[in-house]
Amino acid sequence: MRVFVLLFNARTENEGIHTIQLGDRNKVLMFESEDDAIRFGVMLEAQDFPEPTVEAIDEEEIKEFCDSVDYDWELVPAGALEIPPENNVAQTEWNSDPQPKSDTDVSESELDSIRRRLEGLL
Repeated sequence: MRVFVLLFNARTENEGIHTIQLGDRNKVLMFESEDDAIRFGVMLEAQDFPEPTVEAIDEEEIKEFCDSVDYDWELVPAGALEIPPENNVAQTEWNSDPQPKSDTDVSESELDSIRRRLEGLL
């Protein structure tokens, strides 16, 4: 089944998936409805988040990703009114404005290889 998740900096080397932090755990929301995911993203923007991209991904791939990084997940049924928490994490693990690459960073071909492997997970 295809589900919809919110990504920041989609299709960049600095891509991040939206999670909700509960205590010391992170949870990925998987929306059954694209419209519900878009609405949730608009509410995030209203809380000063950067504009997220809604991506359709296979549910099993997201679950595998969550297992690999020790995240929880939740399937949000179509029509459910999911609202972002009022409290946001002060420091995210991704940077919405990445710094320029230095000469010691990996090559483009290595980045392309990593990107293909990551896309294979999604």
